[in-house]
Amino acid sequence: MENTQHDQAQLINQVYEHTAHLLVTEKRTPSEVTDILVGKGIPHDSATQIVNQLVNQVELAKKERAKKDMLYGALWCVGGIAATASGIGLIFWGAILFGGIQFVKGLANMS
Repeated sequence: MENTQHDQAQLINQVYEHTAHLLVTEKRTPSEVTDILVGKGIPHDSATQIVNQLVNQVELAKKERAKKDMLYGALWCVGGIAATASGIGLIFWGAILFGGIQFVKGLANMS
């Protein structure tokens, strides 16, 4: 009985890993991935649920990454401007430019 549950859990993990691979690495559309899963014998409703769950997780991960890019970009940019304005005699254009680019990248990835 315990082996059967373990085998089922392994099978479910394999299905999720394969689905994630198709969505993220191969950049397949959700409908393509659903069709592939159905072709492998997974019921359509279950395949749709698996794909939707993973699409939501991928979107959340992308938004979290975009938020971090915006935060760190803003910190670098503002830090570079503050250091330049402090009168040290140096212009921290690298930090300003890097921060600005990272902030814009994060902003673009939020949508």
